[in-house]
Amino acid sequence: MVTGKFFREVELTEQKSVTDGVVFPAVLSPTTAISNIGAFEEAIKAEKPWLESVLKKSSVILFRGFPVSSPCDFNTVVEAFGYPEAPNVGGRAPRVKVVGRVYTANESPMHKRIPFHHEMSYVPNFPSKLFFFCEEEPGEGGETPIVLSDSIYVKVKEKHPQFVMKLEKHGLKTTIIAGDEDDLSAVANSSWKSTYMTNDKKVVEERAAKLGTKLEWMGNVVKMITGPMPAIKFDKERQVKTWFNNLTSPVNGDDKTFDNVTCIQLGNGELVPNDAMEDCMRFLEEESVAIPWKNGDVMFIDNLMVLHGRRPLLIPPRRILASLCK
Repeated sequence: MVTGKFFREVELTEQKSVTDGVVFPAVLSPTTAISNIGAFEEAIKAEKPWLESVLKKSSVILFRGFPVSSPCDFNTVVEAFGYPEAPNVGGRAPRVKVVGRVYTANESPMHKRIPFHHEMSYVPNFPSKLFFFCEEEPGEGGETPIVLSDSIYVKVKEKHPQFVMKLEKHGLKTTIIAGDEDDLSAVANSSWKSTYMTNDKKVVEERAAKLGTKLEWMGNVVKMITGPMPAIKFDKERQVKTWFNNLTSPVNGDDKTFDNVTCIQLGNGELVPNDAMEDCMRFLEEESVAIPWKNGDVMFIDNLMVLHGRRPLLIPPRRILASLCK
């Protein structure tokens, strides 16, 4: 248990013990020295190296009980860390800007599950860190489950060594069909206008090219072909391989069928074996941690090490905001 001038480490029943006594995620609460958002901001600046060491060890920090009550407060927290903002260009999650560097997490229907994924793993300039903020805690359900990506790599490799060997060799290719209007009835069906943050097709072409994405236009509908992209990353700091891909993202959480606009296949054109996909989904659920949101919670995630998702909301309301960092 760590206690300092500003932060004290607390335990929650949902946490999971991992290697060498490390708990996942780390949960920090304030000491009496933090009484307002300004004090929290100064504490982050003063203790940033220590907070980063906690993040390196546990991969996720949940800040609970801090004086964060509004999107502006959340923006203050994000900016206190000093990381550059990551662009959302190429992202498939519909988002709306709230204030500063703060956006809605996802505009898709709350009753739908969002599969586990690394944020924007399908583009070269993915964010390295994520922040989530609970402005309105759910009545029931709506958790943001998290899972250590290196553990998923180990489990899938043990069960499907030949598939993982191909995955490491060839990577993944993603094909997405997008129209010119967001489909808010689906989990990740942004329009090409939202994906590339412009209405100008020429600008879309330029931005897609920078991301290594090939476009095939069919009137106002476009097929976006990205990759092959590496599906496995090596974390040099921790010396581990991570399951850095969105392999299960095309799966609809309600009926576990592929949506009709997304296709993910190996970089050599082979389809992903069904049994490997099913086992991967099972491992993700088994290894995940889901802590029910409380008003004012801020979750700080290492996107290189952790996959996250969303469980269906059973009883409203729920309002979770997000900020992406390089």
